Amino acid sequence: MRSRTPDRLCAEAVELAREAALEAAHPGQVGEYLGAVAEGDRVVTHLFENPEPGYRGWRWAVTVTRASRAKAVTLDETVLLPGPDALLAPEWVPWSERLRPGDMGPGDLLPTEAEDPRLEPGYSGEDAPPPNSAVSEEMEQLAAVEEADVTAGAPAAQTPPATGSIAAVAEELGMRRARVLSRYGLHDAADRWDEAYGPKTPMAQAAPGTCATCGFLVAVGGSLGQAFGVCANEFSPADGRVVSLSYGCGAHSEAAVMPKPPRPAPPVVDETVVEPLPLHPDRTSGSVEPDTPPEELGHS
Repeated sequence: MRSRTPDRLCAEAVELAREAALEAAHPGQVGEYLGAVAEGDRVVTHLFENPEPGYRGWRWAVTVTRASRAKAVTLDETVLLPGPDALLAPEWVPWSERLRPGDMGPGDLLPTEAEDPRLEPGYSGEDAPPPNSAVSEEMEQLAAVEEADVTAGAPAAQTPPATGSIAAVAEELGMRRARVLSRYGLHDAADRWDEAYGPKTPMAQAAPGTCATCGFLVAVGGSLGQAFGVCANEFSPADGRVVSLSYGCGAHSEAAVMPKPPRPAPPVVDETVVEPLPLHPDRTSGSVEPDTPPEELGHS
């Protein structure tokens, strides 16, 4: 409990507190005296202004005290504390919460939490079925007999049968993943992809068709394949991206069918053939004899 009235001897030890503040700070970095605060019985904190530009609103706090029935005041501690209007750094946020898409670089590692809601166990890892399993004891024994390894020798030399573990079967099938996407993780990814490449984007609003009817759409497996695919058009802004089936762009495969280039018409004049033309007409080529008088031909 703090005392309402500061101890008189401790409150009067202003010079002792200033000397302690000057020793802790650089010379000339201790400002005006701001007052005293009672911390408890015979414990008082003296406050001095800090004029350094980088510590606006901060104060040197020097705590002094004295023993019971003693008149000598001794120094307790000297610290630099922020005042009501001090310039403070923003609240610290863990790096895992500060991380944003695209911040990862080559060599960076991003560990996931053990209780990440986006993931769930891929397999139980236990050999025995859970207590609420529908497998009865007889079925369990039958499975053990069927999976037993038969070796040569007397029955007494046979090893007891052992059932295959779920982890071993999963590893043999190539599906041994410690964790897989949970329903929350699927919905989280779907909302993120739909926001980036979904029907509400300006590109999709102006598209001539949706990705569901585009020939460049590559289907994906799993439940996400019912609403998403991968764009494989190098001229599309979503090339190589997971897009919603309701998304679209101007690079749709059926946006416009380009006409075939027209073939030129065959030439009317064959310029490759040379026809000889005489400079003077051949007089022997006509139907009239060249030496016949004009009168006989009816000419005047």
